Amino acid sequence: MKALRIVFMGTPDFAVGILDKLVQEKHNIVGVITAPDRPAGRGRKLNESAVKKYAVEKNLNVLQPTNLKDPEFLNTLKSLNANLQIVVAFRMLPKLVWAMPEYGTFNLHASLLPQYRGAAPINWAIINGETKTGVTTFFIDEKIDTGAIIMQHETVIEQTDNAGDLHDKLMHLGADTVLKTVARIQEGNFKTTEQPNSGDLKDAHKLFKETCEIDWNKTAVDIYNFIRGLSPYPAAWTTLTNGDQTIITKIYSASIEEGKHELPTGSLIFTKKEMKVAVQGGYLNLEEIQLQGKKRMMVKDLLNGLNLEKNAKMG
Repeated sequence: MKALRIVFMGTPDFAVGILDKLVQEKHNIVGVITAPDRPAGRGRKLNESAVKKYAVEKNLNVLQPTNLKDPEFLNTLKSLNANLQIVVAFRMLPKLVWAMPEYGTFNLHASLLPQYRGAAPINWAIINGETKTGVTTFFIDEKIDTGAIIMQHETVIEQTDNAGDLHDKLMHLGADTVLKTVARIQEGNFKTTEQPNSGDLKDAHKLFKETCEIDWNKTAVDIYNFIRGLSPYPAAWTTLTNGDQTIITKIYSASIEEGKHELPTGSLIFTKKEMKVAVQGGYLNLEEIQLQGKKRMMVKDLLNGLNLEKNAKMG
């Protein structure tokens, strides 16, 4: 059995779940590398990453390099004498870093590689209407998410799961998978599988504001998947045209109502309790939305104080 000295690299909440499991299982975490503090909010107060907050609370050794090739950082990293590095939701590493430990550097990715390589695998799996996904551990190499696979576990995507639900599901599955991967490396009992680079490979590229805008010309199912794939973050958005007002509106949840109609796409039908949008093959019942400058609300509550004109529409 190998005595492991582990450096953990990660930044968001997703990574905290995995780091916490390693700490609970008494693994020797000799260093935690996370993003530098960044100014956020109106006061531009320095904001610490979720991983840093957790690591400080657990008295772990934290490093926050701005440049991963900086000689001072590399010397400090080397001095930790780690023989294994684990990466979860961090940035791309230079070879100087990932090749440093004796037993390599492995990454946990929230998809069944080679599918959904990239920054937003959880979101894109739901947006594309997948019914299953999973997690993969693999050894890092020169490219993004292409290294030799150590282990994979899959899970079902329920029709009602949004990105937040799937995030939590994969965080727990990922924590167990990382522990099993560490155990196999410790025992020297593992085989890797090279990833195929051909076939119908779906991408999980980074999300930007313009990629989160709803296209109301798509089918009800596609729009429904798009909304839940972006909820609760970064959130699908559209414009609500109400008389001479155009209001940026985020949509967090909706449901599909099938039915024939001859209304223009994007037309709004509303009562005091519901708001639905005419789309191909039926309607999208809006459940939880946020108007620009307002807080997130259930539609039935929002309609109490919102005066909609007859020709109000989305998009």
